[in-house]
Amino acid sequence: MKAIIPVAGAGTKLRPHTYTQPKALIPLAGKTILSIIVDQLVEAGIREFVFVVGYLGEKIQHYVEKRYPELTCHFVQQNAREGTGHAILLTREVVKNDEILIVLGDTICECDFKEVIDAPTSILGVKKVDDPRNFGVAEVDDTGTITRVIEKPQIPKTNLALVGLYKIRETKQLYDCLEENYKQQIKSHDEFQLTDALQCMIQGDVKFHAFKVANWFDCGRKDTLLETNAIMLKKYRPYNSSPIIPFENTIIIPPVSIGEGCNIKNAIIGPNVAIGDNSVVNYSIVKDSIIGSYSNLYEVVLKSSLIGSDANIRGLSQSLNIGDNTEIDLG
Repeated sequence: MKAIIPVAGAGTKLRPHTYTQPKALIPLAGKTILSIIVDQLVEAGIREFVFVVGYLGEKIQHYVEKRYPELTCHFVQQNAREGTGHAILLTREVVKNDEILIVLGDTICECDFKEVIDAPTSILGVKKVDDPRNFGVAEVDDTGTITRVIEKPQIPKTNLALVGLYKIRETKQLYDCLEENYKQQIKSHDEFQLTDALQCMIQGDVKFHAFKVANWFDCGRKDTLLETNAIMLKKYRPYNSSPIIPFENTIIIPPVSIGEGCNIKNAIIGPNVAIGDNSVVNYSIVKDSIIGSYSNLYEVVLKSSLIGSDANIRGLSQSLNIGDNTEIDLG
């Protein structure tokens, strides 16, 4: 089985960070969004990956090749961002007729991936949501069989959202549907949607079963990214689970993740804070925030903030959304 991870999006909802960094490489709980996804799949036994790259794709490729040299990785370029359906279609020559597991590169699912991989049928990950109008939606019968999928319906008949996890056994039918939709210019919301190809397969009598995930985290916006960071810190990186590195006149309130080479003093850090490598924090209070690598914070109060790498901030603040290579003086 091959895993396909589309990571070609520009991440406009996370600007200014995504001007210089792919969304999938945004730091999260001491890792990155992409590394959390790949690690989950590797743990489940997958060793071959197909990454659909586009915007800043060379950074994705460099990161993957450096971090996962033991894996077999393919990189497929999507120059025109025409939707997830188009992104998957581009992988046809690499995948051939192998079974595939598609995991979108901006969502993190908590589930038993081994159970997903070993399932005897094609399955789609789903989760109940309060407002399904912004998601692909699945309609399911009493046996758990999916009878219909539709992208962002204005009047949803169900609140089961597709979470970006798709295990496909009938890959030939999938690619045939994707190719036919592309030839016929069948779009939803001005893009070629994977959801439309799945509906084409359902109409062709391919059976999909719904798989309910335990948790689903959308990392495409600042607020949801910070919420996910807090949850992932509790799960993966509680600071008090490892030997405490002494920082001068500093209070650490777990859970936090502090990168290597950081210089922190006269500060209160936490809870729910992730700080990248080689950052300097002095006379500051930071909570519920993500701080990139090589950043310098002096005399600031930050909460619910997302700070990029190589940022310099002086003065006082409450909530910021600062990209890479930024210098701010709030004094």
